[in-house]
Amino acid sequence: MDFDITREIKAIELEPPVILFQDVSKDYSKDVRALHNVNIRIQKGEFVFITGQSGSGKSTLIKLMLKEILASKGKIFVAGKDVGKLRGHRTSMYRRSIGVVFQNYRLLKTMTVAENIEFALRVVGVPDWKIDRQVAKMLSLVGLEDKYKAYPSELSGGQQQRVAIARALANNPVILLADEPTGNLDPKASQEIMKLLDDINKRGTTVIVVTHNAEVVDKMRKRVITLHEGRVVSDEERGVYHNAEI
Repeated sequence: MDFDITREIKAIELEPPVILFQDVSKDYSKDVRALHNVNIRIQKGEFVFITGQSGSGKSTLIKLMLKEILASKGKIFVAGKDVGKLRGHRTSMYRRSIGVVFQNYRLLKTMTVAENIEFALRVVGVPDWKIDRQVAKMLSLVGLEDKYKAYPSELSGGQQQRVAIARALANNPVILLADEPTGNLDPKASQEIMKLLDDINKRGTTVIVVTHNAEVVDKMRKRVITLHEGRVVSDEERGVYHNAEI
């Protein structure tokens, strides 16, 4: 059968998004609305920056995605699941589809690099015979094979963030959500972490980076969704960081 590019493009367009916000609003009180009718559609395999000044709604967006809070209005679908309808054990299972990386790494200081990654696997019941192989795979992915016995205090900030990324990816999540991943890093380490995230994205993982780092955003030239006062004010395919109000 001949290759039909039009048919292939239509098939991609018909594929359900991995993240879908439909008219989502979040009120913390009668007078405080953090998000206003937000509509976001992210396809599987995309690399997306979410930017905006403090108070723009980025943190609320993350909490809604992880179901730490519930939307006041609208619907959220992640990895094919209606997040608002998840209850109990299904919520825990759902969260495994999202690997999360934080600005301050959140590594367990009394555990070695390997043990930090092992912990993420043991929590979800991965059998022992699989753990060593998966830990080795993750350390190879982030380039820290020789640091498996080291403790977080013995690593640089960039190395600690690499361990955090390895831990977040250990259970093969559909989505990697990085919240200010370069916030504590110098420019060189920041560049290395972003290259790693780009490589991970090229392997098929959907990557979402929430950041204030204009230099990183402008250099990467990926899709950029900008929030301002709880609204999506810009969504650019190969965007730049918008510092001013739009």
